[in-house]
Amino acid sequence: MMKNIGNTDRALRIFIGSLLILLSLLNIIGPLGWLGLIPVATGVFRFCPAYGILKLNSCPVDTHSTDTH
Repeated sequence: MMKNIGNTDRALRIFIGSLLILLSLLNIIGPLGWLGLIPVATGVFRFCPAYGILKLNSCPVDTHSTDTH
């Protein structure tokens, strides 16, 4: 599985997803807060299927080539 989520995107996904889950556990926003599992999972695995479909990528471009000619 190719990574398509960069560090900033990853941190935001994990933070916001965790916040939604916490608010759900505290019964502030109800059971829909469990949808926070989606951004947490995509942040942990550094892969977002929607990014793949939309051809988006927030990972930095690797400028170091391992190819030796």
